[in-house]
Amino acid sequence: MKFYNNILETIGNTPLVKLNVVTKDVKATVLAKVETTNPGNSVKDRMAIKMIEDAEKAGFLKPGGTIIEGTSGNTGMGLALGCIIKGYKLICVLNDKQSKEKMDILRAVGAEVVVCPTAVEPTDPRSYYSVSRRLAEETPNSWYANQYDNLSNRTAHYESTGPEIWEQTGGKITHFVVGVGTGGTISGVGKYLKEKNPNIKIWGIDTYGSVFKKYKETGIFDENEIYPYITEGIGEDILPENVDFDVIDLFEKVTDKDAAVYTRKIAREEGIFVGNSAGSAIKGLLQLKDQLTEDDVVVVLFHDHGSRYVGKMFNDDWMRERGFLDEEFKTAGELVAQHRNTPLVTVYAEELVSHAIAAMRKFSISQIPVMKDGKFVGSIDESDVYQVLVENPELRNAAISTIMKAPFPTVKAATHLEELCKLINKNTPAVLVEMPEGGHHIVTRYDIISAMS
Repeated sequence: MKFYNNILETIGNTPLVKLNVVTKDVKATVLAKVETTNPGNSVKDRMAIKMIEDAEKAGFLKPGGTIIEGTSGNTGMGLALGCIIKGYKLICVLNDKQSKEKMDILRAVGAEVVVCPTAVEPTDPRSYYSVSRRLAEETPNSWYANQYDNLSNRTAHYESTGPEIWEQTGGKITHFVVGVGTGGTISGVGKYLKEKNPNIKIWGIDTYGSVFKKYKETGIFDENEIYPYITEGIGEDILPENVDFDVIDLFEKVTDKDAAVYTRKIAREEGIFVGNSAGSAIKGLLQLKDQLTEDDVVVVLFHDHGSRYVGKMFNDDWMRERGFLDEEFKTAGELVAQHRNTPLVTVYAEELVSHAIAAMRKFSISQIPVMKDGKFVGSIDESDVYQVLVENPELRNAAISTIMKAPFPTVKAATHLEELCKLINKNTPAVLVEMPEGGHHIVTRYDIISAMS
C-alpha cells in the first residue's frame, strides 16, 4: 500500500503549469508554480513546518506549548496543520484587512484568532507585530514563530521550492517572479537558483504603500512610501530579515486594482483558482514583458488558493464598491439593473415639503419625482429643499407643488449612455427610465458617474 503517515508529508512537489491566455502577449514561456496543492493550500506550508521543526531542535518549542504568530492567514494555516499533528496550541494574530474567509478557516482548524487594526505604525502597541510579541511574552510555554525574521522561512524554500523549480524546468528557467511579503520565498528560491545559474533573474512584485521597491533602488527606507493598501500577502512597512535584497534583481509595483482584476483573470482565463498575490505577480510580469524574449522560461509562483478571497476579489459587489470592476454600461436599462429591486420613491404634489424631506432622509436619496393623478408632473432635489430650509423655513408646511420644478425627462430602457449624458446636467439631476415590463426607475448623476469611472 502507498500512503502518507500524516498530512504534513504531503507538503511540496507542487505542479508547474504552462499559462496560455493571461500571458499571451508575453514572448517567453510562462509557467505557474501552483502552490495550492499543498495541504494548507498555500506555499506557506513549507516554511511553517520548517520553522516548527527547527524550533523543536533548538529547544524553543516544548511539548504542550503554544505557537504564536502574526500572519496574513496562510502561514497561520500551515502552522495550524503542524500544531494538529504535533499537539501544540496556536494563536494567530491578523490585521483587519485580511479576508473573513482566512479568519474562518483558521478558526476551523483550531486556531485562536486575534484581529488588530491595519492602519497603525508597526511600533504601535495595537499593531499585529506588537500584539504578537506581547502575547508571546505573556503566554506560558509559548514560542513566537516570527516568520519575518526567522531565517528558517527562507531556508525552507532554499531546500524545497528552489530545487523543485530547477528540476521541473530541467535547469532552463531564466526568470523567477513572485510577490514579496516576508521575503522567505523569493530569497530562498532566488539563492538556490542563482547558485545553479547566476544569470537567472529574480523579480520581486511589490505593491503601492510598501517600502521594498524604493529601498532596493536607493537604500532609503522612506516612511512616506507607507500607506494602507488592499492587496494581501505582499508588501511591507518594515524590512524583514528574510528579505535578501542582494538576491533580488528588481522590484515592480502593482496597483490594488490591477492585482484584483488579474486575480480574477487567472481564474477565468486559465482555470486556476488562486489568490490575490498571484494577480499581482502576473500583472507585474506583464508590466516587465518588454525585457523578455522567446527563449526565456519564466516561473511565476502562485501563493495560495482563491477560496480565501471569495468575499473580496471574487465578489462583484466588493469589487464595484472600490471601483475595481470595469463594467461597460451602455443603456439606461443596464444602469437601472444595479438597483432594479429598489422601488421608485415618489411624492405627490399635494403632500407637504416636510414629507419630501422625510422621504429623502429615510431612503438616503437626493431627487424625487412628483406625481399627480397618476402622472409625473414635477420634481424636487436636495438643492430645492436646501433653499427652502435656508430662505423660507415656513415653506416646510407648504405643498410640494409650490417648490417643485419641471418633471425629469423620461427615456426608454434602450437609451444609450451618451444620450443620458446629454440629458443629465447642472439643471437636470436625473431622468426617469420607462421599463419594458412596465413602471419606471430613476437614473441620477451619481449613476452616470459610477458607470463612467
